[in-house]
Amino acid sequence: MPTPRHVVLAALGALCTLTACARDKDTPLVVFNAGSLAAPVRDLLQAFRVRYPRAVPAQENSGSLEAARKVTELGKVPDVIAVADYSVIDRLLRPAHATWQVKFARNAMVLAYTDASAGAGEVNGENWWQVVQRPGVRVGRSDPALDPNGYRALMVLQLAEAHYAQPGLTAKLLQAMPARFVRPKEADLTALLQAGELDYAWTYRSIAKTTGLRYVELPKEIDLSDPSLADRYATAAVMVPGAKREGGDMLQLHGEPIVYALTIPTRAPHPELARDFVAFVLSAEGRAVVERSGLEPIDPVVADGAVPAGILPTKQ
Repeated sequence: MPTPRHVVLAALGALCTLTACARDKDTPLVVFNAGSLAAPVRDLLQAFRVRYPRAVPAQENSGSLEAARKVTELGKVPDVIAVADYSVIDRLLRPAHATWQVKFARNAMVLAYTDASAGAGEVNGENWWQVVQRPGVRVGRSDPALDPNGYRALMVLQLAEAHYAQPGLTAKLLQAMPARFVRPKEADLTALLQAGELDYAWTYRSIAKTTGLRYVELPKEIDLSDPSLADRYATAAVMVPGAKREGGDMLQLHGEPIVYALTIPTRAPHPELARDFVAFVLSAEGRAVVERSGLEPIDPVVADGAVPAGILPTKQ
C-alpha cells in the first residue's frame, strides 16, 4: 500500500534543518553591534547575503554596553552580538546569556580632528594634551556608561598623565571635555567633527581612517593597541554602572589592549543561520572585510568557551 503523500511530506520536513531551509525561505538575521562595527558589520552582512540570499539582515548599532543591556535588561535577544570590548561579554552576558565568545580584531585609540580644527597645523602625539587645553578648543568623547570608547578615553587620559610625567593632567583634560560634548557612542562624534561643531574627538583609528578624518597617532604606551604593554595599560581604571541583575553595582574596569569579540546568545532566535554568519566573519573572506574597515584581524582568532562546531576556521 503506497505511503500517503502527507506522511512523505512530513518526513521530508523533519529532515529540513534551518540552515538548509534558509536557502528556500526568508530567515531573519539580527545583529547587535558596537558603533565602531557599524560599517564592517554592514559590509559583512551584504557579503553574507551573496551566499545566503534569503537571509534578511537587521542591524542595530549602539555602544557595546548598551547592546549587552538590551539583552540583560530589556529581554531583546539578537542572533549575534559583536562588541568593541570582549570583557562586556564576560561581565554582562556570560554565563546567563552566552557561554562562549571569539576574539577577532584589534584597534587603537586616536584623537580625531579636521583641517578646520583649532591647532590642526601643529598638533601631534607629543603636544596634543597641551593643544586641547587651550581656551575655546572643543573636545568630544562618548559616554563611558554606554560605550567602551568612552571609558577607554578616560583610561588614555590616566596613562597620558604618567607617560608625559604631568601630575594632575587627567583632571585638567577632563575639565577640557565638558558634558555637553559627550555622546552615547564614539561614532556619533564623527558628524560633529565634520560639521565643525567639535575640534577634536576621541575615537578609534578604524573610524578615523574609514571616514577620512585626520587623527593624532598616540604613543603605544597610551593608545591601548599593543598586547605587549598590557601591564602598563592595567594601571588605568574606570568605574562604570553594572547590570541591574547585579543590583546596579559599579564595575571597575582596568585598561587592556583593545580586543573586539562576538558571540551567539543562548536564546538566539535563529542559531543555525547565526552560526553560518559567524563562521563567515571568521573566514578568510570575512577577515578581509574586517581589515578593509581599518581593524586589525586577530589571526588565528582566540576562542573562549565551547564554541559550536563549524564556526572556527579549520586551521584553528
